[in-house]
Amino acid sequence: MKGLAKAGLFIILFTLFAIPTLAKENIVYVAQIRGQITSYTYDQFNRYITLAEENNAEAIIIEFDTPGGRGDAMMNIIQRIQGAKVPVIIYVYPPGATAASAGTYIALGSHLIAMAPGTSIGACRPILGYAQNGSIIEAPPKITNHYIAYIKSLAQESGRNATIAEEFITKDLSLTPEEALKYGVIEVIARDVNELLKKANGMKTKLPVNGKYVTLNFTNVKIITLEPSFKDKVITYITDPSIAYLLLTLGIWALIIGFLTPGWHVPETIGAIMIVLAIIGFGYFGYNAAGLLLIIVGMLFFVAEALTPTFGLFTVAGLISFILGGILLFGGGEVEYLVNKEVFSQLRIVIITIAALLAIFFAFGMAAVIKAHKKKAETGKEEMIGLVGTVVEDLNPEGMIKVRGELWRAKSKFGKKIEKGERVRVVDMEGLTLIVVREGEER
Repeated sequence: MKGLAKAGLFIILFTLFAIPTLAKENIVYVAQIRGQITSYTYDQFNRYITLAEENNAEAIIIEFDTPGGRGDAMMNIIQRIQGAKVPVIIYVYPPGATAASAGTYIALGSHLIAMAPGTSIGACRPILGYAQNGSIIEAPPKITNHYIAYIKSLAQESGRNATIAEEFITKDLSLTPEEALKYGVIEVIARDVNELLKKANGMKTKLPVNGKYVTLNFTNVKIITLEPSFKDKVITYITDPSIAYLLLTLGIWALIIGFLTPGWHVPETIGAIMIVLAIIGFGYFGYNAAGLLLIIVGMLFFVAEALTPTFGLFTVAGLISFILGGILLFGGGEVEYLVNKEVFSQLRIVIITIAALLAIFFAFGMAAVIKAHKKKAETGKEEMIGLVGTVVEDLNPEGMIKVRGELWRAKSKFGKKIEKGERVRVVDMEGLTLIVVREGEER
């Protein structure tokens, strides 16, 4: 009996504790980050990692494809990855993708690196930019040595090949997935996310998470894919250096054409929008700053419409700028930056409504107010000339008339008698005496 009791107790305990444990799903998020590394890229990394942290994910996999980008944004991203509370896996994907320049540093600063067949990693010599003829402006030795030390430090900290990492800079070395795995730069080669999870299951992270190395548990995994938002796609497009430079060039030419053809306003309006988009495209801003910039530009367009009516052209430009600014500032995709998706769906209506009301106000209300202020004030003599009144005391040639309900001393201009009850028109004024003629008479 005691044996049966123990067996029953074991079954109960197994049912209560073991089965729920076995049934637990491990959440893994998969996100895409492509294009130039800019401040917007940091915003993307930050919100994706934050979402994974808030939901206690087993890991977040970043499908990565970049030719490189800004060094300051790159360092901020690496700091965010290394401060993450969940493992961050950089997956160079899809086939044909590359993690070059700043992307190489970011990969080496992650908890695990995976590559798809047909991809590459490396070639991260720092440069200062490009000359007008398209040639590369090399960084001075001081900057190059700084980045050599930095990439070696990232590799050594994660137990990866520091010698090869240095050659990524000194020799512009690039590696295939097979070479990168052979030389100890990456940990996994996988054709897709499922194969990555299978191969990485049971591996330890190359960097500590919350102060300790984590063994990845990818059994019974629930994959949640985070699609890039509309704003992410737009930013990825305009942060392409060639696109940003083209926008800047066309914007300047449009302004020049606008100044040479005053009164049309179309070229300068389009030019101003292009230049703002180019500035945003150069990657100096994050989503917040870019959104605020567009909102400010939108308000300037509204004011310009009120000061220089353009039959709605500036109003339309302001409306578009204001709405785009609101979307960049608050969100607009699967994962929102400042508010969650449900709140943003309502906030989007508020943004559009406010933008429309502002457009109407500045297009009509402010224009009318400014026009009224610009109107020359008429007082005294200027105000009285042209008014029509009625004679209340015969003008012979002087007498009294009533104008706008007020009694005035008046004098017949031609000395003719004008009898009581006749209508007269004011044609001049001498002191406080009105000079009048019969209504219909020439002056």
